[in-house]
Amino acid sequence: ILYMNKIQGIYAASLTIFNKDLSLNINKTLKHADYLIDNGCHGVVLMGSTGQSQLISIQEKIKLINSLQLSKNYKKFIIGTGVNSLGDTINLIKISKSLNFKYFLIMPPAYYSYKDKDVINFFSKLIDKINDCKIILYNFEKLSGYKFSLQCVLDLKKRFPTQIVGIKDSSYNIYENYKNNDLSLLVGSEAKLLQGLEIGCHGAITATLNVTSKIARQVYDDFHNNKSATSNTKLCKIRQAFEKFNLISGLHSYMSKKDKIFENLLPVLDLLPKSEEKKLFEELKKLDFNIDY
Repeated sequence: ILYMNKIQGIYAASLTIFNKDLSLNINKTLKHADYLIDNGCHGVVLMGSTGQSQLISIQEKIKLINSLQLSKNYKKFIIGTGVNSLGDTINLIKISKSLNFKYFLIMPPAYYSYKDKDVINFFSKLIDKINDCKIILYNFEKLSGYKFSLQCVLDLKKRFPTQIVGIKDSSYNIYENYKNNDLSLLVGSEAKLLQGLEIGCHGAITATLNVTSKIARQVYDDFHNNKSATSNTKLCKIRQAFEKFNLISGLHSYMSKKDKIFENLLPVLDLLPKSEEKKLFEELKKLDFNIDY
């Protein structure tokens, strides 16, 4: 939902679905995104880290972007670029923009070690080439090796007031400390959703919303309707159960019980080992949790 130019609500970092031969299944990927929106999400991020973006070829990404308008919900999609290359990032954004997509979740490059000034340089070069886009900064040190400092976020917002519109904070060092009311602050876990909303955050972009969308929406709506968030404890416990394992593997193992196509992951990822899968399902059973899909 866009409210006063802020991205508000709960957004699933949607799973990408692959065929047995590891080619992208565009139809099922879009169907899953539609399912999430029909079941509580305000929108979805496609090709984020949960969607295995860093492992998908540029050709397949372009193919998916070119097909997004087949979804009735395409206006609620945020696109993750998920590449290290500045040139590829610019290219993917240009293609997306030609199809009227405006919102992009972008993490600074992984692997190399660098500082705030280098991140500012990266986004400056990007925005220099594409002025008219809306960027959500993706703060996830565990994946990129870099953690945004508060000063860096303030500097980027000051330099690019119309292009830098939000931050997905999965390193959790920004969302409690950013006091200007000019960015959408989105937490990266349902466990932080209610607390985030209470201190003025705008929502969440998370992996486990692939399975918790109905419960998370209940928590979000209860907060905005001044009701007590009775579902929040369950929501946090489900997240904690998944977090004990590799999140992407756990989600695919879980979803594959509904549809076997979720068994297909791109190397180096795989389903959970059977022993871990058993533990996950036991924990979810204790929480009386099961999704209809």
